[in-house]
Amino acid sequence: MTHTKDLRGKLLLLFTVTFLFVTVFIIRSSRMVREIPNPSFSLKACHVQVSEQPITPLQDTQHLLVSAYMDQRVKGFDVRIISIFKRDSVHPLHCIFCCSGDISTTTPANILPHSDHFGFPYGTTDVMCQIPLTCHRATHVSLLTEPNKNISTEQLWLPIRRTAVNEKEKLQFNFTVCISNLFGEYNNVLQVAQSLEMYRLLGVGRVVIYNTSCGPELDLLLQTYSQEGFLEIVPWPIDKYLIPSKGWSFSIHGGDLHYYGQLATLNDCIYRSMARSHYVTLNDIDEIVMPYQHDNLADLMSVLQQHNPNTGVFLIENHIFPKIYFEPGGRFHLSQWKDVPGVNILEHIYRETPDMNIYHPYKIIVQPRMVEQTSVHSVLKTFGQVYKVPHDVCRLIHTRVALRRELTLEQLNVDKRLWDFHEKLIPNVDKVLRRAGLLSSEGQS
Repeated sequence: MTHTKDLRGKLLLLFTVTFLFVTVFIIRSSRMVREIPNPSFSLKACHVQVSEQPITPLQDTQHLLVSAYMDQRVKGFDVRIISIFKRDSVHPLHCIFCCSGDISTTTPANILPHSDHFGFPYGTTDVMCQIPLTCHRATHVSLLTEPNKNISTEQLWLPIRRTAVNEKEKLQFNFTVCISNLFGEYNNVLQVAQSLEMYRLLGVGRVVIYNTSCGPELDLLLQTYSQEGFLEIVPWPIDKYLIPSKGWSFSIHGGDLHYYGQLATLNDCIYRSMARSHYVTLNDIDEIVMPYQHDNLADLMSVLQQHNPNTGVFLIENHIFPKIYFEPGGRFHLSQWKDVPGVNILEHIYRETPDMNIYHPYKIIVQPRMVEQTSVHSVLKTFGQVYKVPHDVCRLIHTRVALRRELTLEQLNVDKRLWDFHEKLIPNVDKVLRRAGLLSSEGQS
C-alpha cells in the first residue's frame, strides 16, 4: 500500500514537472516567434542606385536633391524632397518610388519654390510627392522628367526618412542646435568650443553642423565632439556643384546660391530633427541663444510655451557683442588658451543696443513638427503661431565685428551674462580642447 502511494506521488510529481516544462516552452516559443523582426526587403530587388551623398544631382536637369522625408501634414501628399533648383529652369517632374522591392508607377510632383532666394539663380525648393495606392511600403524616391519613362541605371534614389513619432515614443533630445554652414577654412576654435559647451550647460542634447570646409584645428575639435555623440557633422560639398556665394545678396556678392546653401541646410536640419527633438534652434556658429531669466533652455521654453500654447516659432532678438572691445580687468584672459586660435567670448562684455529704426534680424527656436519652410531670420510656412520673445527674457549673444560702428565704448551696455556660467564653462572647455589635442595636459584653468 505504501509502495502504491509512493508510485502515485512520483507520477504526480513527474506530471506536474512535465506540465510546467511544456507550458514554459510554449510561452517562450510564442514570445520568440513574436520577437522575430519582420524581414527587410533587399533594395537590389528594385535594381536602383541609392545616393549616399548629402547632395545629389537630378538627372537631365540643373537641379540638386538634398533629402527626402515622409511628410503627410499637407493634404494629398506623402513625401517632401528638399532640393536646390535652378529657378529659371523649372519644368514638370514626376515622382517614382521603390515599394517593397518593386518600382511604382509615377505620380505628378508638386514643385514649391521657397519665397526667399535673395535674387540668386538657384534657390531652395520643396518637391511634394504622393505615393501611389498600389505602393504599400515606399522606402526610396526619385524624380523623372517624363511620366513612366524607362529608368536609367544611373538614376539616383533618395532614402525616405521618417518625421513622425507615435504617442508612446519618447523624443531623443529636448533641444537640438542647427548650425547652417562652415566654409572658407573657418578655424575659430576657441569660440566654437565655448559656444558648444555653453549650449551643453543650457541643456542642448545635439548640435548639427553642415561643413563645407574648416581649418585643421577646428576639424580636430569637431571630430572630438562627433566621436562622443554630441555633434552630428553633415558634409556639405556644395562648392563641387555650384559657385556658392559668401554673402547674402546676389547683387552685392554674386555667385549661384545664397551663403553656401544656408537655406537648404536649415530646412534639412529641421526635418532631420522632427522625429528626435522637441525644439530646434537655428543660428550661426558665433551666436548663443541665451536665457536671461532662467538657468537653462528647458525652463525658458516651459514658461514661453505655457503662455503661448499654440506657438511653434519663437523669434530671438539678435544682440551684438563687438569683439574689438575687451573687459579691461583681464579676468578671463587665460594663459592656457593663448595658443588656441579663435575668439574668447568671455572677454567681450560690451553689447550694442539694436537700432530698431532699421531692419533688425532675429534667430529662431522652433517646434520642428509645426514648421513647413524656414528662412534664416523668419519661418516662411508654419502650422502654428509666431511669438517674438522679449529681449530681457532671452536674446542672442552674438560675438562678432561691430554692426553699429558709430557707437563708442561708452555708448555700449555692459553684459556679463556669460560669466554666470564660468565655473563650469571654463573647465569643460579645457577638457574638450585637451581631448582634441589642442591644449597641453599641463594647462590649468
